[in-house]
This record gives sequence, structure tokens and C-alpha cells, in this order.
Amino acid sequence: MSQHHSRPPDATATVTVFASPASWIESDAVAQCHQVAALDGMVHVAGMPDLHPGKGAPIGAAMASTVLYPFLVGSDIGCGIAVFPIKLRRTVPEKIAARFPDLDRALDPERDAGDPAWDVVQGDIPAGHVEGLGTVGRGNHFVELARMGTVFEPDRASRLGLAADDLVLIVHSGSRGLGERILRAHTEVHGAGPAPDPAAYLAMHDEAVRWGSLNRRLLAARVADALGAEPTEPVVDQCHNSVEVRDGIYLHRKGAAPGDGRDVLIAGTRGTPSYLVAGHAGPEAGHSVAHGAGRKMSRADALRRGRAKHTVEELRRTPVGSLVVCGDRQLLFEEAPTAYKRIEQVIADLVAHDLATPVATTIPLVTYKTLDLGSAPRKDQREHRDHRDHRRRRARP
Repeated sequence: MSQHHSRPPDATATVTVFASPASWIESDAVAQCHQVAALDGMVHVAGMPDLHPGKGAPIGAAMASTVLYPFLVGSDIGCGIAVFPIKLRRTVPEKIAARFPDLDRALDPERDAGDPAWDVVQGDIPAGHVEGLGTVGRGNHFVELARMGTVFEPDRASRLGLAADDLVLIVHSGSRGLGERILRAHTEVHGAGPAPDPAAYLAMHDEAVRWGSLNRRLLAARVADALGAEPTEPVVDQCHNSVEVRDGIYLHRKGAAPGDGRDVLIAGTRGTPSYLVAGHAGPEAGHSVAHGAGRKMSRADALRRGRAKHTVEELRRTPVGSLVVCGDRQLLFEEAPTAYKRIEQVIADLVAHDLATPVATTIPLVTYKTLDLGSAPRKDQREHRDHRDHRRRRARP
């Protein structure tokens, strides 16, 4: 397996892309890595095997610099993936899909004061940001009920409390409008330039990271409650859009997860396994691993090609037999499994470059993208909610 090193003639920063010749890496994404490497203060850019072009900066990269650049983190500060064990008696995908709550409807602290999901909130809501709480968002965000598949490292998995065939909720979401607000406040004045006051940016950034983590807990609690299960603590929760100060250097991650001795869930697609890995990446890889399969097609391409090849019904049941809850037809095509790279190749590249060790796979059963009004009649959902409220009132002392 090869590793692409280069140093542009007009820059001091190095660029390394951790991918094999068999991997799909667009030249535009590599060009973006070199553009970033030419910025003032840049030291090193590490491209992950899921590298693909983003708005102004590559996605799937860890970028080390003596200067803090908010645009290298992007607007969804604190976006990440968490894994929650869940126990269910029966797992019929059709029945579970119909019971998923509306995760586009935000929890309101007053209107929804009695919702048990609030039990996961300890202390204040970060930044006092109450808009969008408990919502998943669009794009590649999702909440998925999955089954543990192949376990490659039983000891490591059991330390996380996981074994083959266990059920987990996988939650991929970020800081919703909060991170966007923080980036916009910066770019309106400084554009793509550096943060004039890094400490002030980092304080807001850290709030958004905490908010994203809390929101993933709220999403998992809402789903667990709707499915009649107890909410649990996440066994994995790693953010992949962030910046940290490491050895006096700002390490920006955009679509790259911390890979320095941590367990990370690297998302496949809704029609393929995802991989739980143990990360052990060093400085050359920006102490990072990939965050997912990485897009192979732009959203416009995926929409155009998908419509020529698939029906909506075909996309609602995946090649692994799982179901997709998605009322937005355009999103269904944009996020089709074929729009992404092969997750197996991404994992093989991480292994070949000694950045991660696969621990286990997770196999999707139901993936929620956005409410599908057709998947569950409103009356059924209301009856289920009424029954749940009655059960809760009865359970109270």
C-alpha cells in the first residue's frame, strides 16, 4: 500500500494522504489539501482514506498549524458519532421503523418539560442554546438501530460491553445551528482568515462540542423511549469536526476522528456495515482516523444518477435488508449507498498504514434520516404516545 507524500514548492507544510492506489481519491480533494498547506502557519496536512472535496477545505483531513483557522473546522463544530447499547425484545425492522419518533421536531424545554429524554441532561445546556435540541439534522446525519456483526477483537469489544448480535443505537449529529452561528460570526468579519482571538474562539468551540455530545445523548434517549427501552450511556462518542491544541499546535479536524488510542465508529452507509475500530494513529496522520466511507459523488451527481437507476422503494430497503426512514425523496437519492466509497477499502487503508485495528462491524436494521409521514400513520403514533404517557404516569411513585 502506498502513501502519497508531497511538499508544494511554495509552502513549508507537508501533505500526506493515507490511501492506497486502489482507493478513490479525487484530484480536487488532494488539490484542496495543497491549498490548505499553503496557508500561513501550516505545518502538516494528513488526508484520510475517506478524503473528498469540501467547501473551501477538504473533508477527511487533519490539519496542523501554528495559526487557528475556524473555516478548517467548518460550521458543524462538534459533529460526531456516538454508540449506545440498547436492549429490545423483538427486532422486526418494519415495526421498529414505524415507532421511531419525529427527530426533526425539536424538544422544547417548556412544551416538552415532561419528556423523559431530559433525564440525560446534567447541569446547564451548553451556551444556553435551546434551539434544535434532540433533532438529527440533514445531510449525512442519521440515527440507526444496528446489530453487532463480526467481532474481530472480542476482548476490546467486551471492554466496551459489546458482543456479537448485541443491539446498538448509532447517532451521527452535530451542534445544529450553534456551530453555524459561531463560524458565521467569524467569517462575516474575517472571512477565511485566522481567529484574531484564539482563546475566545476555542471557548465557543468547546461549548458547541459539548452541545453536540449532549444532543447525541438526547437523540438516543428519545429513540430508546419510543422503542420501549432504557436509555444508556454511550460506549463510544468521538467528534470529527473540531480543533484541539496539541504540543502548542492547533490540530484542526474536518471529517476526521481522533485516532490516538480511542475507539471510533467509522460509518459505512445505510446499506453496508460500519466499523468500530481502535485508533492508534501518530503525528504523521494528525493523530486521526477516517470518520466514514467518504463521498464518491456530489449530491447533484448522486441525485441525477440515482433517479436513472433506482426507484424510491428500492432505496428504502437496503442491500443488507435494513429499512430507511426518510420522507425526503431528494435526500434518499443524495445519500444512496452508491454515492459513497467502499467502507471496506477505507478500513483496509487504515489497517495498511497502521492507523487503526478493526474491533467489530455493525449491521444496519433501521436508519432514520428524516420523518417519513407514510411510514407510520399519525393516529398510530398518537396512540403509541398516549400509551407511553399512561405507562409513565403509572410508573411514577
